[in-house]
Amino acid sequence: MKVLLLKDPKDKDSGPDPYIKELGSYGLEATLIPVLSFEFLSLESLFEKLSHPECYGGLVFTSPRALEAIKICLKENSKKEAWSKSLKRMWNMKPTYVVGKATASLVEEIGLTPQGEKCGNAEKLAEYICSSEKPNSSALLFPCGALKREVLPTVLREKGVPLESLTVYQTAQHPDLQQSLSSYFSQQGVPASVVFFSPSGVRFCLQHIQKLSGDVIHQVKFAAIGPTTAEAMEAAGLPVSCTAGSPTPQDLAAGIHKALQSH
Repeated sequence: MKVLLLKDPKDKDSGPDPYIKELGSYGLEATLIPVLSFEFLSLESLFEKLSHPECYGGLVFTSPRALEAIKICLKENSKKEAWSKSLKRMWNMKPTYVVGKATASLVEEIGLTPQGEKCGNAEKLAEYICSSEKPNSSALLFPCGALKREVLPTVLREKGVPLESLTVYQTAQHPDLQQSLSSYFSQQGVPASVVFFSPSGVRFCLQHIQKLSGDVIHQVKFAAIGPTTAEAMEAAGLPVSCTAGSPTPQDLAAGIHKALQSH
């Protein structure tokens, strides 16, 4: 059975994509189609803030892209040197809060120690941060995307935990998205399951998928990587057959396998 994953492939260097691999262990044939493209912004301002760890109480990351922005900064030799000489050590004396494994592993790549990765979404991470931080302490620095949800900032504000957001990337539709979807459906047919990985993915893909699936769309099992994406799917009138228990390849594959068996 075929599964269509509406997400970017994992970095080329790190071997096969874990979602494809995990679904393969259930005998499911998965294909990835990249949905989003990203433009990085305010990188000078980002590094300026990272250069003053003494002004902040710690860091918050809710997406891998925010860490990609930092990695782009660190490609410059002078910045890389400043980071490895002193900045990394100074930030490591403060907490780095993250959502999810993918973001946590990128935090480790830049030499910091993530905490809160098991929270799985922004709501739970906000609770975790509030249980660790004292009200009115130094602000946490939150590099984020232009489309960030207000859940985490709102919860922290209500609890008196200061947060300084900086928009470091914006999201657009991948230039090849329509063409990639058309090719997939014409070559592979309508998949047994389609997985959305973000509310933006729902916004950019749904109409194309409805058109390409035609009358058999009601046979497709639609899956979500997490509750936020599931909400966006339901708001668009799409039945959600499964939501991953946590945003991992293992939980997603198990959920899809179960949904397709009940089929």
